Amino acid sequence: MARYYRSDLAKNAPISNEITGYSASTFAFLHAVTGDAAYREAAIKSARFLANDAWDRAAHTFPFEPESNLAYFFDVGIIARGLLATGADEFRDRAREAGLSLAFDFIGDGAFHPIVTLPDKQPLPYEAAWSRRPGCYQLKSATAWLGMGDAHAARMFDAALEAALETHESFLPGDADPERVMDRLHAYCYFLEALFYVADREECRTALACGIDRVGEMWREISPRFERSDVCAQLLRARLVAHHLGAVPLDEAAVAEEAERVAKYQAQSDDARLDGGFWFGKRGGEMMPYVNPVSTAFSLQALELWDRHRAGGWRFDLAQLI
Repeated sequence: MARYYRSDLAKNAPISNEITGYSASTFAFLHAVTGDAAYREAAIKSARFLANDAWDRAAHTFPFEPESNLAYFFDVGIIARGLLATGADEFRDRAREAGLSLAFDFIGDGAFHPIVTLPDKQPLPYEAAWSRRPGCYQLKSATAWLGMGDAHAARMFDAALEAALETHESFLPGDADPERVMDRLHAYCYFLEALFYVADREECRTALACGIDRVGEMWREISPRFERSDVCAQLLRARLVAHHLGAVPLDEAAVAEEAERVAKYQAQSDDARLDGGFWFGKRGGEMMPYVNPVSTAFSLQALELWDRHRAGGWRFDLAQLI
């Protein structure tokens, strides 16, 4: 799966292993929603590419992109989640190997290094950008350990959770530039999504409720200047899932507004590469020329959950979280 499609250039960005991991999760979810076997086949095809072609057998991990000499903690976890989301036994061993890579290749002093070099697996120096330093956002990838069915892996998740809870309050705003803050809202929502799995713990429920409020306030403040569709979708999804887990009360007016905003990002086009996809975002009120697979995946799932909520027939297995 390409990272995004440039509609202005009619050109795809390079293949991304992380985005292909998201695609496996997305196709598995769409199969569960529709029963269409084509989605199941697409999920398996994506997972086979990851397990057989993308996996670096010498380094025993997933590189950032095919033939890249870097590996990201976040990407490896998202890929493992995608493999597990298919429910196919043929991918469980590879997912477990990815879990071992998360545990051993990225371990630092009280944190997980975000990026290591390949094949020597040395951490890159941290930089200011959120994706190039440890942070609470890594907790979503750490949820891959919860799907391993292994007590040691579950303890690794608990260690990542402890670190994330200790540091998450300083993640926002994290930058003086409002556009970069919007990018950080996207990353912070990953942390909130990981808290779904531990919403039965009081400290996690409190962090989830406070975090949703902070994201909502900052998103509304920044969105007239720059808005990302995935942040809007993540916020909508977080409100709905957290509410139905019993973690937070639901702001009905807010979710209705967010659902309307998300829906407006869906493209309608005679070009099959665009039609039905979701635009990445708006800058100064103008749509940006990127149809983004992750924005599409998050938005489709958020709107499906919104429909279920309105219909009064809520059902959602966290194993299907994209």
